[in-house]
Amino acid sequence: MNGGADGFMRMRTLQVVVLLVFGILAARLCYLQLFDTKYDELAKGNALRREVLYPPRGEVYDRNGEFLVQSRECYDLMVVARDMDRRGFDTALLCSVVGISRDKLERELRKAASYPRAPHMITNYISKEEKLRFDECNFRGFYTVYRTVRQYPRKIGGNLLGYVGEVNASILRRYPDYQMGEYVGVSGVESAYEPELRGRKGVRIEEKDAHGAIKGSYMEGRFDTVPIPGKAIVCTIDARLQLFAEELMKGKVGAAVAIEPSTGEILMMVSSPTYDPDELVGRERGNNYVRIMNDPRHPLFNRAVSARYPPGSTFKIVQGLIGMQEGVLKPSDRYPCNGGYHVGRLSMKCHEHPSPLDLRFAVSTSCNAYFCYVFRDILDNPKYGSVKEGFDVWKEYVESFGFGRKLGSDFLNETNGYVPDRAFYDRRYRGSWNSLTVLSLAIGQGELGCTPLQMANLAAIVANRGYYYIPHIVRHVEGQDSLDRRFYEKHYTKVDPKYFEPIVEGMWSSVNVDGSSRGAQLPGLDVCGKTGTAQNPRGRDHSTFLSFAPRDNPKIAISVYVENGGWGASAALPIASLIEEYYLTDTIRRPWLVEHIKNMNIYYPVYDK
Repeated sequence: MNGGADGFMRMRTLQVVVLLVFGILAARLCYLQLFDTKYDELAKGNALRREVLYPPRGEVYDRNGEFLVQSRECYDLMVVARDMDRRGFDTALLCSVVGISRDKLERELRKAASYPRAPHMITNYISKEEKLRFDECNFRGFYTVYRTVRQYPRKIGGNLLGYVGEVNASILRRYPDYQMGEYVGVSGVESAYEPELRGRKGVRIEEKDAHGAIKGSYMEGRFDTVPIPGKAIVCTIDARLQLFAEELMKGKVGAAVAIEPSTGEILMMVSSPTYDPDELVGRERGNNYVRIMNDPRHPLFNRAVSARYPPGSTFKIVQGLIGMQEGVLKPSDRYPCNGGYHVGRLSMKCHEHPSPLDLRFAVSTSCNAYFCYVFRDILDNPKYGSVKEGFDVWKEYVESFGFGRKLGSDFLNETNGYVPDRAFYDRRYRGSWNSLTVLSLAIGQGELGCTPLQMANLAAIVANRGYYYIPHIVRHVEGQDSLDRRFYEKHYTKVDPKYFEPIVEGMWSSVNVDGSSRGAQLPGLDVCGKTGTAQNPRGRDHSTFLSFAPRDNPKIAISVYVENGGWGASAALPIASLIEEYYLTDTIRRPWLVEHIKNMNIYYPVYDK
């Protein structure tokens, strides 16, 4: 009796287990059929091809509506290895149609075979004509993806416009929504305004048959999205002025920057040597990039915003302004110059000129001794407890002119320059130093380092009698009413506007009366200028010139810096003068000077920046 009961219980238990297993299987099957879309999506994935549609990048114009950067049509050649017809595939024909070598094709096909279901790029930069020939051949498993590629009608502004390259790991950290193989602005305007220029990608989903051939758009395009083109950008650059300045700077190392003082708009920016931006486009881009990178003159380095130069004598005008604001200098104050400034064993030499002289004449003739007196009076001012406190005050003034810090322009690679602080000298001299120790700062030497953009901004500050707008390279972005508000705000120095007039008078006299800048005179244009010769411990002195014109209601402020160019009046001055003349008069009255400057190939030693 007990054995029968046990058998009955075992049978019941078995039945329950069997029913439970079948119940679980039925529930799982029901879930897969009614709720889980995973396998449905996988099945669709085997029959659908998702193609990314890339938008054209926004085009770039100069301030007068002339094209600086355009986008032209090109294509990437893609393959899905699983869909290829390997028996009927004509390798030689495909190579001929798209212009690639057999070795490259076979190499890329081997890579594609590692992931047979995934699209793989065979080659890029296929022209529209090559794409049309490709379409006629009907290579199964291969297809093209529309792209655009940059072209530069004027072949100017390589450093300021920048270039476009493939996304790499570092760019992915900045733009995590990008994918490897996509293109992105790497430098200049292309990088700074990448979000505006890029546009938005679209997608097209196409249905394939059992053999991998495209049947048409899936669900009549219901799930497709249209790419949105990038926004057009209007630059502040004058294309003709930019081209002219680049021609003048050939054969020289340095930079030239011109700003419209009333707006902060950059009219021209040259970093020399530069490069043809078209060289960084197309299939030869990689080879050209390596060649340019190996050039010892560093053409990809934008000296205009990234180089750090001693400003030289152009910095004397800052000393004069600080001295007047601090009450240690009056424009009528006269100081002697007997071949320079001499105290004990220290001697700061100067060129020959009449002595004694007042502020106007000191600016006009670029006297070293005069500004040594002024600089020491600033630091040794009795109202401060020590020279070091006076130095701190001087540094604050200098920084208010935009030195020692980024100006905040729309160049991502803009650097600070350098203005030393008291801690620097405390470390160097173990706390024991005075105004004579740092006297080289009086004439823009020593540890001072300024970018050409900062020096051009100084010219704009003097032109505006005490304030500046942040220099910027873009004037308008399509679809936007205005730029970032920071570009419309006035930034004032710590010097009262009334103290700028004596400096302006000195700069005007330097060009038009009795100074070192007479070669910059343009009749009727009231040019104001200041030469600079910056000492260079590694070779010939650097040549620099600071200028603006006209004197009243100025239209252009400019700085030119030529490495190893010698006297300020020998190389930088004539370049700046010709650029001003061309911009203000739309003509050149001194063609002989243009040819002279173009043929001026200045020897300069190669050294690392």
